[in-house]
Amino acid sequence: MRTRVKKEAITIALTGNPNSGKTTIFNNLTGTRQHVGNWPGVTVEKKMGTVFHNGHRLQVVDLPGTYSLTAYSIEEIVARRFLVDSKPDVVVDIVDASNLERNLYLATQLIEMGVKLILALNMADVAEARGHEIDAESLGTLLGVPVVFTIGTKNQGMKELLDKVLEVVEDRDTVSRHIHISYGHELEKEIKKIQDVIWRDPSVGERFSTRWLAVKLLENDSAVQERVRSFGEIGKQTLAQAEASRERLGEFYKDDAEMVLTDQRYGFIGGALKEVLKVSAKSKLDLSRQVDLFLTNRILGFPVFIFFIWAMFQLTFTVGAYPMEWIDAGVSWLGAVVSALLPAGLLQDLLVDGIIAGVGSVIIFLPNILILFFCIAVFEDTGYLARAAFIMDRVMHVIGLHGKSFIPLLMGFGCNAPAIMATRTLESERDRLLSILINPLISCSARLPVYILLAGTFFGASAGNVIFSIYALGIALAITMGKLFSVTLFRGDIAPFVMELPPYRAPTLRSLLIHMWDRSQIFLRKMSGVILVGSILVWVLSSFPRSPYLPRGQAVERGTTSATQERLLTLAESQQPVSPLMSEDNLKNLDLNNEMTRLEGSFLGRLGHLVQPIFAPLGFDWRTSVAVLTGFVAKEIVVSTLGVLYAAGADVNEESEALRRSLRASGMTPLGAYTLMAFVLIYIPCLATVAVIRRETNSWKWTGFSIGYSLVLAWMVSFLIYQGGRIIGLG
Repeated sequence: MRTRVKKEAITIALTGNPNSGKTTIFNNLTGTRQHVGNWPGVTVEKKMGTVFHNGHRLQVVDLPGTYSLTAYSIEEIVARRFLVDSKPDVVVDIVDASNLERNLYLATQLIEMGVKLILALNMADVAEARGHEIDAESLGTLLGVPVVFTIGTKNQGMKELLDKVLEVVEDRDTVSRHIHISYGHELEKEIKKIQDVIWRDPSVGERFSTRWLAVKLLENDSAVQERVRSFGEIGKQTLAQAEASRERLGEFYKDDAEMVLTDQRYGFIGGALKEVLKVSAKSKLDLSRQVDLFLTNRILGFPVFIFFIWAMFQLTFTVGAYPMEWIDAGVSWLGAVVSALLPAGLLQDLLVDGIIAGVGSVIIFLPNILILFFCIAVFEDTGYLARAAFIMDRVMHVIGLHGKSFIPLLMGFGCNAPAIMATRTLESERDRLLSILINPLISCSARLPVYILLAGTFFGASAGNVIFSIYALGIALAITMGKLFSVTLFRGDIAPFVMELPPYRAPTLRSLLIHMWDRSQIFLRKMSGVILVGSILVWVLSSFPRSPYLPRGQAVERGTTSATQERLLTLAESQQPVSPLMSEDNLKNLDLNNEMTRLEGSFLGRLGHLVQPIFAPLGFDWRTSVAVLTGFVAKEIVVSTLGVLYAAGADVNEESEALRRSLRASGMTPLGAYTLMAFVLIYIPCLATVAVIRRETNSWKWTGFSIGYSLVLAWMVSFLIYQGGRIIGLG
């Protein structure tokens, strides 16, 4: 038998319930050959990757995790739209083998769509540990779908899965066949009536499964109704028949047709499982339930969760300190090389003081960002993230939300922009808006460089605890503002909620590293984009208008060989009174004073003095005031701005340490540093997050409200911290 002509690329759609291990299998198949974007028209994440197998190029698409294909959430709509419109060559449904009944519901809907389907029974080891014996061959025969066992966390079954994909695509699989899930006489009669109307236009039947359309119309699916309406006159007739069928079924069953169809599907699944599933005495204890007795305990669960978060930030600061030093040394070396290669002038200043010093002062925090994202990936892949939401459910009820709302907040520790996008998984519009408004109070990774710089400079060995307290302050403020908003702006009952607790799994290092790298790319893209542009802008504003003082490190050749004599000459020409007996340290101080005078006269200095009265009650000088203004674009730019304004006069190859020395010598106190950290935590989120708020709320009113309240709250909290600290003698 001749096989079909080999296509340039075979498209595989991976679908499955959340927590079924779908993403782990996607990572196993594609490794680093994957890229992330957004689905057209929406901000749901789109993952695609490539794998080569037996001479074939396979394009793997990781669809959003969903429990069904009913158009309730954006994720479900995106997944269904791809399956219907893009028509992948084969669909692989990743099924949690230890929870077949719930997972097979999605499989029944895929069967109705008439797609070429493969079931991957994942977490087969977990099912075996629970005493589940699955007859895969019988299951495949009953469903007309080939079945493959996989263990994603151990990278097992991947070759078998790809082999089966090629068999199904090339019509070589003997199990694959299309079956009809029987819904009983009355339902089947109405389905047939709707199909008969649709088939009046044969072109519709060629593009879609008419049975699937009929079932979705009986379920009163709005998205399918909209599509059928586009069929013209046949569409109108089809919708009219569907309406009549729903009314008749409602009278017959005394219930909605959608509920009857759901019951029938679960009845079909239950019957199939009686044939293929045997549950024997467990040979092992259910480890997940045993661990949950401790981790989700009403008394112990919360302090354990707090400990894990504290440990995450301690690890981020202490372990990240070592590679930070190496990167800092590399940046300093690069600055010294460029200084030696280029003559003194504007170009050298731009490259060394603007680009290398500005971007370099931020890139040294990359190790901390990587460690933070690694820890979040561990929480997610082990299954603890769902437990954190469960633990926080009682706390979230205080602010009028439920535990599921805590997941976007926890994601905010990585980045507020995707965390706000994640609120679309919340069914209630009230819950979404409330979560969006308080999410920026959760400290994202972009603020971390500011915390590490200030805490490391002023708090020494206690820096980790200080940073943890800042994160705790953000959580406390989110709870407080959430409560305030829920009793004023968003009055109403809390939406009912049941949190799924997936089994604990040992994550693979490969999967953790891929998750860490995917999320860290956001930080790296900022380095080559907004931070680079911001650093150049800060340098331009701080360098112009040009002053009569010479730039740092620039000497005028007068035929002398002594650096001290050169600086004496420079200072003399600048009309600075200099004694010939001045020491080298005094000369350095005069250099620094000259540079500070020049900076104060620059555009940046003038801007700082203009806004400084607003920030004076918070203990901010003009330089700190400028830094918080530039931080609106991206919080990382706060560090590069401080580097330009405070480290003036420092040797390039000691930039980072010089900045710390300059901060301590500037008069900033530990109290002032903590106040600045608190302000950076609370005030306007970065420009990207503001744009996401506008897109997700579709309202300039809520976007403006988010900006306004965060500014006022930041000033008030910082004022209380600084002035209160001075009153009790901490200033």
